[in-house]
Amino acid sequence: MTGLAQTDPPAGKHDDRTGRAVPATLRRAAPALLAYTGTRLLGVVVLAIWSSATGKSWHTLLSGRWDAVWYSRIAEEGYGYTLRLPDGSVHSDLAFFPLLPWLERLISALTPLDAAAAGLAVSWLASLFAAWGIFAIGDRLRGRRVGTALVALWAVLPVSIVQSMAYSESLFTALAAWAVYALLTGRWVWAGSLAALAGLTRPVGAAVIAAVWITAAAALLPAGRRLAGRPEHRRVLLGVALAPLGWLGYVVWVGVRTGSVTGYLDVQSGWRNGFDGGAAFARFTWDLLAGPGFAAGLAMLIGVALLIWVFIRCVRRRDPLPLLVYAGVVLTLALTAKGYFGSKPRLLLPAFPILLPLAAALARLRTARAALILGSVGLASAAYGAFWLNGTGPP
Repeated sequence: MTGLAQTDPPAGKHDDRTGRAVPATLRRAAPALLAYTGTRLLGVVVLAIWSSATGKSWHTLLSGRWDAVWYSRIAEEGYGYTLRLPDGSVHSDLAFFPLLPWLERLISALTPLDAAAAGLAVSWLASLFAAWGIFAIGDRLRGRRVGTALVALWAVLPVSIVQSMAYSESLFTALAAWAVYALLTGRWVWAGSLAALAGLTRPVGAAVIAAVWITAAAALLPAGRRLAGRPEHRRVLLGVALAPLGWLGYVVWVGVRTGSVTGYLDVQSGWRNGFDGGAAFARFTWDLLAGPGFAAGLAMLIGVALLIWVFIRCVRRRDPLPLLVYAGVVLTLALTAKGYFGSKPRLLLPAFPILLPLAAALARLRTARAALILGSVGLASAAYGAFWLNGTGPP
């Protein structure tokens, strides 16, 4: 993004052109969305078969365990539930951002669905919007084949079953992807509004805010005083002002409710979460390497190294600034957070931009070969997701 005049649509033509473009964009994305839907259905079918063999309910595994229970309780009863554990941990529902439970409450009020089923409906629908947004970004940057490959890769990630759970990852990724797309196309007010909603969804909404702010700074600074007071300039500033409202509003509300400026950090500390620059993660990995879990520790080191290497590739390829900022902050927050380390793979799910180099490589293959690779990985991912949820699963 080199300047406001090149990225903002002409005044007075934005709404009409957008109205005509949406159906065309959706038709163009149809193959990617069909591939995504098929992959997710495969994951649910494999989960249902596996769960039937173990005597469990696939629906309960997707909508009624771990974080999904906290979200549905907030939707039904509001905030205020606290669980005190024998080890001294204090788990407060204030740790969970409100947009998903708000939607669950709204849907359960308007339909026969209970909060848990409503959460599942939100997640499934949001995952399609996330896939559409991811395709739109890949298509804009590298063409239709890359966009389709990018969606397919996101769909077959090892922990992609989370995209089908009543969790907030799919909703957040949908908002984040379209916010980034809005930045790429110069729709600053849309970008700021979507960033605000993303900030009401998960703590990592800070990554979307950072993308809006840093991209705006890069666009405004070279323009200097020449654009001061022009409509483009005002739209940028409005987007910048809107972006943090959701995240900041919730954090301030928690502070007021708890009577502490650091209220939200205190809540996270009760869950033994927080950010320590990766020290706890490093200790955890070292303990694995020094003990019987050497293979797991080595695999973790290799995984982190690959993530960093791929992100560096994105930087060297000079991917657009909004993508680099967003993905970089998501990676940083996920890798430097302390807490339950088994949750890190799902915390990385929204970092779809780092899949761009792999998507570009996959798009260069013949269609049959690419389909064979993705189909094989998708089946393995579905089996892993079923095994994961029928065992310990995501926390």
